Amino acid sequence: YSPVLFPVIGALKDGTYYFDGQKHQLPRHGFGRDRIFKSEKLNQNEVLFTLTHDEETLKSYPFEFILKLHYKISGTSLTCTCTVINPADKNLLFSYGNHPAFATPVTNGLKYNDYYLQFNNDSELTYHKINNDLIDDETITITLKNNVLPLRHELFYEDALVFKTLKSDRISIRNTQNDHGIHYHFKDFPYFGIWAAKNADFVCLEAWCGIADGINHNQQLKDKEGIITLSPDSSWERNWSVECF
Repeated sequence: YSPVLFPVIGALKDGTYYFDGQKHQLPRHGFGRDRIFKSEKLNQNEVLFTLTHDEETLKSYPFEFILKLHYKISGTSLTCTCTVINPADKNLLFSYGNHPAFATPVTNGLKYNDYYLQFNNDSELTYHKINNDLIDDETITITLKNNVLPLRHELFYEDALVFKTLKSDRISIRNTQNDHGIHYHFKDFPYFGIWAAKNADFVCLEAWCGIADGINHNQQLKDKEGIITLSPDSSWERNWSVECF
């Protein structure tokens, strides 16, 4: 399960933003996850999904866009490359993020508390608290032993852990009972979220280019933290991958 977060990430303040003096509304994480993409099988190991603006998207998001998601399997890895194209003659403002969920446990005989996350370049984690779905200025810092964050359901009772200063570009899902797991690779994503539903046996690792509104945001899209501005007739690309071991 891996919804695409586009053209916003997380919640907007009052579900609303303003652009060029006009009021618009978008749901949490935008509309990308709820739209039907055009699919194209490239070969046995690759598939391309494409979403383009239409009359419906323009009602809530006044921008022309082309969003392409290219998935490729190679050995024990799955790579997703996201490309955003601006076909218009004005700037395109957007955010993009991914939201893959991983079963924990994935096999019988293991339990949630057997699993942990290992960061390749963080010995402590500072995350922002969530206040009514918005990003609070208040932060909490966790010191890690051996760069390890043990998974426990209580971590997510107050919503996601949202990071603005993560140094790692790889997070591994491991367990204490065997040597199998997953490496989640990401690069050039300035924001990150870790989330699970209450008492659910999964964890979401979410690399973001963009973030939910802050509690003091003025609701102007051009001033939104992390918003990407793409000039006319240009493209933007990011990729992430999952490697099984």
